Amino acid sequence: MKKGAMQKSKQWNVKGALWMAGIFHFLHSCGSGCLLPFLTLYFRHLGLNAAMIGIIMASKHLLALVWRPFSSVLARQYDKRRTVIVGSLLSSALVVLTLLLFPSAGIQAESGRCNASQPDADPTALLATLEQMTVSSQSNATVYSVNQTSLSTEQPVEVNTFVSPNWSARGLRSLKKEEGLHTEFLGSLKAMDAQHQMFFLVLIVMVLWECMAAPLEWTADDGLYEYLDFVDATDRYSGVKVWKQLGAAFGNCAVGVLVTSLFCLTGTSVEFYSYTVLMILTIPAAALLPIYLRKRERLTSGGFKALQLVHGNSQAILCAITVVLMGMVSSAVSDFLLWQMQDCGATEIHMGICLALVHLSQTAFAPLSGNLSRFLKYHGWLLVLAVVILALQCLYYSFLWTPWAVIPAQLMAGFSTGALWWSVTSQSEDIATPGTEKTILRLFESLSLELGAAFGSLTAGFVVQRFGVMLLFQGAGVVLALWSSALAVLKWKIPRQRRINYSRLLAADTEISESESDQEKDWLETAMEDDGGKTSGQWKVK
Repeated sequence: MKKGAMQKSKQWNVKGALWMAGIFHFLHSCGSGCLLPFLTLYFRHLGLNAAMIGIIMASKHLLALVWRPFSSVLARQYDKRRTVIVGSLLSSALVVLTLLLFPSAGIQAESGRCNASQPDADPTALLATLEQMTVSSQSNATVYSVNQTSLSTEQPVEVNTFVSPNWSARGLRSLKKEEGLHTEFLGSLKAMDAQHQMFFLVLIVMVLWECMAAPLEWTADDGLYEYLDFVDATDRYSGVKVWKQLGAAFGNCAVGVLVTSLFCLTGTSVEFYSYTVLMILTIPAAALLPIYLRKRERLTSGGFKALQLVHGNSQAILCAITVVLMGMVSSAVSDFLLWQMQDCGATEIHMGICLALVHLSQTAFAPLSGNLSRFLKYHGWLLVLAVVILALQCLYYSFLWTPWAVIPAQLMAGFSTGALWWSVTSQSEDIATPGTEKTILRLFESLSLELGAAFGSLTAGFVVQRFGVMLLFQGAGVVLALWSSALAVLKWKIPRQRRINYSRLLAADTEISESESDQEKDWLETAMEDDGGKTSGQWKVK
């Protein structure tokens, strides 16, 4: 038996597989970290308002909610996982560059980083600049165009431009880019003004990009998990997640430094080119990524089984409601926190470092989570703690006064996001039947990161459009504070239900029998005695 195990370990290099998976996820997360957090700022530069940006981001999340699991199942069914991964990397790297072809929808005020020696611009000079940029009424290329006819009839000139109060005192720099091809294409959409033209163009590109990028993560994770499951090493699967966090943190910092250093030469296009380069560099790692190949099998209803298990457990329903609400608020913060920082005078290096702190704090929380859970006696109280801390973060965000002031709140992310997913993972284990643990956890992830995020982006966009970013964060903090109080009461009132996992207990009993063959133990009785003192809840056998 030992000889066979040694042969298997030689044939399946688990350590090498984990290293290759770590490199793959590091590079991919690094590329995503270079671009995804900064997208809403780029859309702001294009002249889109907050409501439009909210719709675009919500569409992105809803598409991922449907297409990601469906594409993952198809890739598994037809044994095309590696093809899907490589194709996703290459196509998404190329499609995203299309966004750079769109010109800015008008004058966007920027801080005087590139021309600080010049005096601040005055309104007369700004109006003169706008008059020189007049375009014909037929093309209607930008919402900031000035009609030449209205100028000659002495009627008031209406100029729709965005100028931050903090920027107007430090100078203005025009980032307007007009090319004949772009103007002709935008002008062909005569039924809409230029801002809505830009909105629909960006929406189309984002939908296409998400179709290309969404299948990658689940497909790669499924291939690695089944590979490790085949060699009985699934306990080492969680170690790969650390590389995702480190890669995202590195990408945030690196692109922040690059954009700030090269802003006068390239603007924010470095974010897009960095994403494309890193996606292409990930392709060799994807070609060597350990993926377990299996024969075609009939599709299983694992998702429906997970829904039934969650629906049949009151604590799991509370967890599901909480992750949706947390996903909504986290999405609102992700979409508009950088707007708040930019209005406080932050540059991309401030933003990159602050974003990286979130990932690093979550990584640092992992070793502490077990001790904290034991201190609280029950992982459900970690869920309450996560809601409370995110509420405090939101309230803090609403009162930012300088770019670096955001750091304390970012460091708390480990106790909000980190505690949330530690509690959710434990809740999944409580209600899971053999083989459904991963599916239930993915269900919670989809509820938070896609469904909740979609509603959060949509709602946040309209709230910011009407009331501003400050009231968005204050409102989110109040809602989370109220839910944390209700959640604590419900957690205390509703009895905890756990299932006895026979497969795990049988494995534990086998180890005990080998080491203590002279003693006979009733493994079921031992397990119930061990956990009987920890909870007064109900037990279900699976």
